[in-house]
Amino acid sequence: MIQPSVRFGISEFGYAFGQDQDVEKTAPSYVSDPERILQWGYHTFHRAADGITAIDLAAEAAQDALERAGLDAGDVDLLVLAASEVPNYLNWDSSTALARELKIPHVQTLLLNEGCASGVTGLGVVAGLMAVQPEIEKVLFVAVNRVSEYHRNRMKVNNAVHSDGAVAAIVRRDHERNRWLSTVQIVDAELCDWFRNDYGGAVAPLAPQGWSSATAPAGHERVHAHFQKDPKRMRAFAEQAVARSIRVVERACHQAGLRRDEVTHFIYINDPDGISDLAPLLELPLARTNHALAAAHGHMGAADQLTALGRLLEQGAVQPGDLVALTGISIGMRWYCTLVRA
Repeated sequence: MIQPSVRFGISEFGYAFGQDQDVEKTAPSYVSDPERILQWGYHTFHRAADGITAIDLAAEAAQDALERAGLDAGDVDLLVLAASEVPNYLNWDSSTALARELKIPHVQTLLLNEGCASGVTGLGVVAGLMAVQPEIEKVLFVAVNRVSEYHRNRMKVNNAVHSDGAVAAIVRRDHERNRWLSTVQIVDAELCDWFRNDYGGAVAPLAPQGWSSATAPAGHERVHAHFQKDPKRMRAFAEQAVARSIRVVERACHQAGLRRDEVTHFIYINDPDGISDLAPLLELPLARTNHALAAAHGHMGAADQLTALGRLLEQGAVQPGDLVALTGISIGMRWYCTLVRA
């Protein structure tokens, strides 16, 4: 195995979730065809109470991780926030807002917003910072997703039920458990407009009169339009997407000097259908994935994979020495993988 230039691992996790919601009971209030939603395999998602922001969820998860680790917020050398939804405000740094909430206003911070990829690819960014800044010993890495229901219908963005939650990880230099090994991405920038929010940015700051996320076209309609609803082109892309999902795991293994068949656990975005399709291609049973957790949590954007890793470690499903692939597909479009040695 190739030894990375910097060694660090995750010593503790912390969590914060919105209130549990039953998918079957709530789907009719979000879409006119709830049967389609139920086919995706989710039974529960989390919805934060009105007034609870992404920073609130992130701070709660961070405090949970710090308490479990026996640390004070002031012990942290770097605070990283991976946020995968519409921020509280424009022209506003959510990472420093989190630092203020945690009462560490002078800590070095980093904000990541590459959609749901950032909770995984961000570990590679942390590796780079730790390599060039030897003074960084402890990192508080927080990933959060809090759906803005004004901008997005949580059941019409894509084929996932979007959910509100946060996970925090305490990253320590030279920690041997849950050790980072490699991070790899495959990007297809031609598809960068898929799943974007059309309104609220500089190009179109205001939505048209009468527009509502509740009745706006579903995200997949832009995908269909891209391929002009040609079933052959759509099928070819679906096959390419699967191939890239496998290839990015292989590249991460190659970067770490490992073989793909050494991967013992596959943690994907919280997409039960996608996990069911991809796990057999990696020759792994569903018991060695986050399939059950995905159905119980919904898609929490950037918080999916680290939440699943933490929970599977707590359950004993992931054991010391296991090789875990944290992977998925995100806006950008990007396919990504980080390898972790438990």
